[in-house]
Amino acid sequence: VDMGSSFLPSEFNVSYLYGQLLRADEINNNRLKTWEVYYRNLERLRDRIDLPFVPSECKHNAHMFYIKLKNVHQRTEFIEYMKDRKIGCVFHYVPLHNAEGGKKYGSFFGQDQYTTSESERLVRLPLYYNLQKDEQEQIIQEILKFWGSLTH
Repeated sequence: VDMGSSFLPSEFNVSYLYGQLLRADEINNNRLKTWEVYYRNLERLRDRIDLPFVPSECKHNAHMFYIKLKNVHQRTEFIEYMKDRKIGCVFHYVPLHNAEGGKKYGSFFGQDQYTTSESERLVRLPLYYNLQKDEQEQIIQEILKFWGSLTH
């Protein structure tokens, strides 16, 4: 009747997914361990960064590990610092009202007290299946060095 798309996965994509589903518990447990190592090692920076909060009645799946910095300027400086050390850290959320589609089709109601400022603070750390222990230790050490080089 009108223009459309088919988003059915190919046989290749299905076979790849099937292999991952067979190892889903192993993959998820590996990611959870990586998440926990980040959390334990970065707790000492609580006076400088915010860490993820998981309510006690909830269980997360280690989809990502983020830290929140002071502001967009510090976030940019941190991402560049890590990039210079060959560690890929990225910002994540762009508020919908700031996205091209949001500006075109939507509008923001009320006062933007948190959405933009919180999105400008968030940085995702590398977290993927089988991130090696020595790689994670290097990431953590560089994060600690970054804050060691700054004054409050």
